[in-house]
Amino acid sequence: MISSAGTRSTALAALALALTFVVTGCSSPSTSNNTSELSTTPPASSSPDAATFFPDVEEVTVTPAGTNLFDFAVTISSAYDTPEQYADGWHVLAPDGTVLGEHTLSHDHASEQPFTRTQLGVEIPPGITEVTIEGRDQANGYGGTTITVELPGR
Repeated sequence: MISSAGTRSTALAALALALTFVVTGCSSPSTSNNTSELSTTPPASSSPDAATFFPDVEEVTVTPAGTNLFDFAVTISSAYDTPEQYADGWHVLAPDGTVLGEHTLSHDHASEQPFTRTQLGVEIPPGITEVTIEGRDQANGYGGTTITVELPGR
């Protein structure tokens, strides 16, 4: 026969173990500052076709525009573009994942695929020699094919 004290001890031990799993599962720190890390897997509510999750960066042209300033001409393809879901921007990332610049698109480009837009005067700190451009979908966030480019003159 098991005493009530033994049952109580077993129950408390099980509760403590369960609480440990809950707390450690919710507090795992991220080891990356890269904001795109979160967008590598499409949301569960999205279509299973990866092409509808995120836009792809197809081409980037970088032009020096002054001391530590650069202009970016970015070509994006988002075959799924409609007024309901479209590529709504991109950002310029340092090698460590720091966002150096962002560009916002305010409407779809369904009839213009791929399309190129320019972001002027992005300040890039000295010492950074290359950056990565990543597209953003208005529903799913950042993801898709990225392009890393060298900065001219660095």
